[in-house]
Order: sequence, then C-alpha cells, then structure tokens
Amino acid sequence: MSTKTVAGNYFEDFAVGQEIVHATPRTVTEGDIAMYTALYGSRFAATSASTVAASMGLERMPVDSLLAFHLVFGKTVPDISLNAVANLGYAGGRFGVPLYPGDTVSTRSTVIGLKQNSNGRTGVVHVRSVGTNQHGETVLDYVRWVMVHKRDVDAPAPETVVPELPGAVAPEDLHVPFEIATGAYDTVLAGSPHLWDDYEVGERIDHVDAMTVEESEHMLATRLYQNTAKVHFNQHAQSATTIGRRLVYGGHVISHARALSFNGLANAQMVAAINAGTHANPTFAGDTIYAWSEVLDVLELPGRTDVGALRLRTVATKDLPCADFPYRDEDGRYLPQVVLDLDYTVLVPRR
Repeated sequence: MSTKTVAGNYFEDFAVGQEIVHATPRTVTEGDIAMYTALYGSRFAATSASTVAASMGLERMPVDSLLAFHLVFGKTVPDISLNAVANLGYAGGRFGVPLYPGDTVSTRSTVIGLKQNSNGRTGVVHVRSVGTNQHGETVLDYVRWVMVHKRDVDAPAPETVVPELPGAVAPEDLHVPFEIATGAYDTVLAGSPHLWDDYEVGERIDHVDAMTVEESEHMLATRLYQNTAKVHFNQHAQSATTIGRRLVYGGHVISHARALSFNGLANAQMVAAINAGTHANPTFAGDTIYAWSEVLDVLELPGRTDVGALRLRTVATKDLPCADFPYRDEDGRYLPQVVLDLDYTVLVPRR
C-alpha cells in the first residue's frame, strides 16, 4: 500500500521542545458565523449585530470568541490529538485580536510536557498552541493536555516532564479590543440590564435553559472546525473500545454552556481568557446540557472605566438541572453528571 497517507502522531512520536506547524490555514467566512449560530443559538449582541459592535468601537462585527477558539484548536488535531483517547484540559488561554470574516487563521504548537500513563498503553502530551491571523497578530495563545494512544506498547517511556501550568490571566494581561463611548451601549438591545457593577464574588447563576446534543449536530460542528479526531467520527473504531460510542468534542460542550450563559450573563460580550478547564466526564449524543456559573472575581481593568472583567467558573452537567447542584462528591471527585468545569474571564461593560 502507498505510504503517502498520514496516520497521525502517537505518544512516542512526541518530544519535549518539538515545534509543529499545523497545515491548512482557515479563512473565516460569514457562513461560519451563521453555522455557529445555528449550532448553539448564541445571542451575545456584539457578535450578533453589527450595530452593537459599532457602538462598542469595533471596526466590524467579530466572530464569537469561542468560534475563534474552535478554529485555532481544530488546526492542531491532525498533529496532536488524531489518536487521542480524550482531551483533558486547558490553562493559560489568552485571546488577542478579534477575528473577522475574511481573516485567515494559522496555528503552531510546541510540546511542553510528556508523561506515560501507568498502563503503558497511553500517555499525556502537553502543548502550547498559538493561533495567528494573516498579519501575524495573536488570536489565541493557550495550553492544553491530551491523552494519546501509543503505537507500540513496548516502546520505552520518555523522560517525564510535567510543565508548571500558568494560573489565571492577570487583568493587566487581558486584551480588550473595544472602547465604549459614554452612553453608546444599549442594555435593552444587549438583552439584560445587569452590567459589570451588578455582579458579586461568590454569586451563583443558574442559567435555567438546557440543550440536547444531537448526533448529527456535534459531528457537523466538529467537521466545521476541521477537527479530525477519530473518537468523534469513526463509530466502527469506537465500537471496539470500552466506551463503544462516538465522543462529543469537548469544545462543543463549551459552546453550548457559553450560549446557555446568556441567560444571566447577557452583557458578557467577549471571552478574554480561559484560565483553566476540565472535561470531567464524556458527553454523548442524546445527553442534555445544563449550566450554572459562579463569579470567582470581579476585576477592574487598568485605565478602563468603560469595561470590567468577571472571572467565572461555569459548570455544565448532563441530564441534571443545575440549581443548587453539588458538582463534587465528599472526596472531591467530580460527580458523573458533570461534563465541564471551566474557569474563564469575560469582558462586561460598566455603568
């Protein structure tokens, strides 16, 4: 058989310090925005209405922050996680310049950590990935770690390198791509009267609504981002595993949770950082996603009186409403209904 095809990297193919330039840059279109809205129903005004974007001083209506995340992430999959068991978590994610239709995204990654698992069949790979636009400006810079199969279980384990993960992105390091003139922002059109000044540390918000994950939709979404991981598409291969089913891409759950958070956080117009995140349990087609958020911090931004930041924890569950929901057991382990625990920072206009 021809050797021109690529089977993807397995755990033993990675080395700390390895630099990977990911193929096929992706030009963003108006169709991507329409499809993203069709998949998740996101209603945040700055990425839904050009008039609202203009009122915030943006040059045009940008794409949703998480659509930018998906496009940057998707470029990495053929090289990093094509042979993954599961994507495990995120840290130190910082959003840069907004993406607009017509912009082209490219991604590079650096391997920063390796650890073979005790079973000898898999290992965890840590990478730092940076997505840039056609001008070389950073769109997103983040760390993730993923469990990857070994090709040869007898291959020797590499030296264990577990990187020190970055903590929450500091307020002075957040990029704020807009400036709101006094009186320009309309809370009625944005969908909520609650601005940055109205939130308190420790406040919990049950987003009330829910969304059932459909098989066709999660696969369509994953193709939209050119995420080629086998666990999402190949039912024949998945049938031979202990799970036996296609896994829903974790980013699909993040976007559902973010869209649901509009109910209670409608003025959180952009995501500025992903501080930490865990896909606690798998999601499958037919599961219904609920979400609630806790305000971890209310952050002033240096030199800014028009906008502030909220550091949030959003927890998403499957088939279980979130009101007063304890998401960990007595031993601190995630309950099986918890599918996402995301620590992130959003930008919210001030009074």
